[in-house]
Amino acid sequence: MIKRPYWLSLIHAAWSKRPLVWLSGVRRVGKTTLTKMLAGAVCLNCDLPSDERRLEDPEHFLSSLPQDGILILDEIHRLKDPSRVMKIAADVFPRLHVLATGSSTLAATGKFRDSLTGRKTVVNLTPVLWTECADGFSTMDLDRRLLNGGLPEQLLAEKPDHAFFSEWLDGFYARDIQELFGIRERTGFLNLLRLMLRQSGGTVDYSALSRECDLSRPTVKAHLEAMSVACALFALPPFHGGGRREQLKRPKVYAFDTGFVSFVRGSSEIRDTDRGLLWEHLVLDALRTSAGEHGLGYWRDKSGREVDFVLSRGRKVEAFECKINPDRLETESLRVFRGFYPDGDNFVVSPGTVKPYVRTLDGMTVHFVGCRELLEKSWN
Repeated sequence: MIKRPYWLSLIHAAWSKRPLVWLSGVRRVGKTTLTKMLAGAVCLNCDLPSDERRLEDPEHFLSSLPQDGILILDEIHRLKDPSRVMKIAADVFPRLHVLATGSSTLAATGKFRDSLTGRKTVVNLTPVLWTECADGFSTMDLDRRLLNGGLPEQLLAEKPDHAFFSEWLDGFYARDIQELFGIRERTGFLNLLRLMLRQSGGTVDYSALSRECDLSRPTVKAHLEAMSVACALFALPPFHGGGRREQLKRPKVYAFDTGFVSFVRGSSEIRDTDRGLLWEHLVLDALRTSAGEHGLGYWRDKSGREVDFVLSRGRKVEAFECKINPDRLETESLRVFRGFYPDGDNFVVSPGTVKPYVRTLDGMTVHFVGCRELLEKSWN
């Protein structure tokens, strides 16, 4: 078992503000295992008919629990009316801490008739973060994390199991996509998903995807939306302030896990040409976890100059470059970006940076950090 204290602290911090926590994340990312680390919790598996029956009268069941206790509702979307149970818990038993889990966003299915606005906090559990690897595995190297991916079962394996990845993709379609969205085009959907995994980190061209997968353009857009809602893809929008030479439309789409990217590319080892792009995935996980998704994007101009990630907070815009070797940083893109947006800090994030340091490059102050500094920093 991989201990995940960082996520436990996030959950407890969320409970200090609101009584409900929605823990989302793809299947087998470790949601159920994480809930078992919450000491003294009452855990119901909503996949089980016996536990479903216990919740048929939620008021009676909730009143039988310790009112300062913890209730876990695992896979709550299996219930007929899951939002009713959560709403009663929040409104009638506000001292009870409730953690509900699911493999998608809260509104992914019509079963949720109430968005629970003001009652819940969302925590999106990512595959094992690079900082967690450093804390829990003294011998874990970067290439193993990139090749195996961050789903706990595969991360603990000596080498990637191709059968695991294939079975996961089939299960993702059958258990998440088909049930939540009613999509019946299994072959077309999985072909598109594999293509998006292979092209992870690139910009989206709906027309090109339509031609390659033999799907209509509206179908491609609908399938990609379903993949995003089910946490398999993350669309990173372009950041722009209205400049004529900035990228305005196409998002970059990242896969949820580097192991699946390596699998669909047929990689048996991490190539030098892939390492930098896969490292971007781990940095993005850290940023999404610590800063949230609001205001997060990338920047590119029409000359092809690009900043990997930017985080907008009003007039202040933080810039992030992801580098395996920080000494190979080229400052032209960052310099041009700062010509448009002078307010904000510049960060270079590298796996080998254990102690942060600062340098002045091309007239700019640049902070060299690891993922740990991203997770520990307050971005508000």
